[in-house]
Amino acid sequence: MKNNLLENLLTFYEEDPGDPFNIYALALEYLKFDLSRSEALFSRLLKDFPEYLPTYYHAASFYSEQHHTALAEEIYKKGITLALEQKNVKAHQELTRAFRNFLDEQED
Repeated sequence: MKNNLLENLLTFYEEDPGDPFNIYALALEYLKFDLSRSEALFSRLLKDFPEYLPTYYHAASFYSEQHHTALAEEIYKKGITLALEQKNVKAHQELTRAFRNFLDEQED
């Protein structure tokens, strides 16, 4: 079965590899079947585009699921701080809620 969405996302990325949204969309698509590629893309986003707020929720969740708890915690905290700096109330609430759930899971 062909993955037309992946093909389209790769085309967008090839047209503009410096657009963080293109990298982010690829990272999310690769979550479905290639975790190593997804991880590489999240890593690139965090390193090269630290102001791209959407990355933080999904990257922290990804690292938490991979049992990289210290890294997940760091990413959640950076995302929460960035959301405050960017005055993005919705993202701040979502990240804070996800971080609290993450902390609760660590206690179990």
